[in-house]
Amino acid sequence: MRGMIVRRVLQSVPLLVLISVLVFALLQAVPGGPLAAYLENPNVRPQDIERLRVAMGLDRPLAAQYVSWLSAFVRGDWGYSFADGRPVLVRVFERVPATLELVGASTLLALCLALPVGVLASVHRLFDRITSFGAVAGISLPVFWFGLLLQLVFAITLGWLPSSGRASFGASSFADRLAHLVLPVVVLAAVQAAAWSRYLRRAMRETIGRPFMNAARVRGVSERGVLLRHALPNALGPFITVVLLDAAMMASGAVVTESVFAWPGVGSLFTESLVKRDYPVLMAFLMCGAIAVMVLNLLADIAVRSIDPRTRGTA
Repeated sequence: MRGMIVRRVLQSVPLLVLISVLVFALLQAVPGGPLAAYLENPNVRPQDIERLRVAMGLDRPLAAQYVSWLSAFVRGDWGYSFADGRPVLVRVFERVPATLELVGASTLLALCLALPVGVLASVHRLFDRITSFGAVAGISLPVFWFGLLLQLVFAITLGWLPSSGRASFGASSFADRLAHLVLPVVVLAAVQAAAWSRYLRRAMRETIGRPFMNAARVRGVSERGVLLRHALPNALGPFITVVLLDAAMMASGAVVTESVFAWPGVGSLFTESLVKRDYPVLMAFLMCGAIAVMVLNLLADIAVRSIDPRTRGTA
């Protein structure tokens, strides 16, 4: 196990460098730039634009800009935002708690829905047909459309829940924070639970059809015991991998959901920075997302090896 972890960490270093090169090149290839807004302003003199270009380091060759950024990023100096001049590290990490709150709550709710639905759908045909409709709807619905629909019904028409934000102005009670959390969590959890329940159902059905399940029944194990003590542990390995990889994608920013509900997380920071071509913040966001995917992918492998002994001898 330790060798596998060390090997995966060492393999991730050149991969992260390659990702950083691609991300840096793609950002530079996007039309416009941090100074685009000043170029259209007739009150800003060309001398002032050139002075800003030098102050931001945009006058240097791209290779020099990348090497300078990479060496500073490795040392923990993520630079300063082009938008407001604040340290990038502060701008990113002040948004992390809101994203972790949203992603953690939605993941927990999605697991609470997907586990029983996936298990029951694998053994009860009628329940499977009923839940298939909801699962297909959850997978097919666009997130932004579903979020706007919930806002229209529950926030605007019925007035039961707030439509956006993390808390009301001047309010800091737990009930107010919880009310703001409900709609974005339901949107994210519905999409994830629909996909995860279908995946668990399929894994359970494949496991139930294996010969060792019949052997357990022959030994006198009850049908419930066969399902929960033999089928479910074998089906959880690939299920955990999917859950952790999806959680990594959400941890890097539930961009659409945060934008729809004006949730002050890293996803909304990404959209703000993309509009303003704030390169230092965008680079930090995308690299943190890549690192989160690798870390949770490694945790998925560790979890699978801990659950399934058959995978411990593989690379």
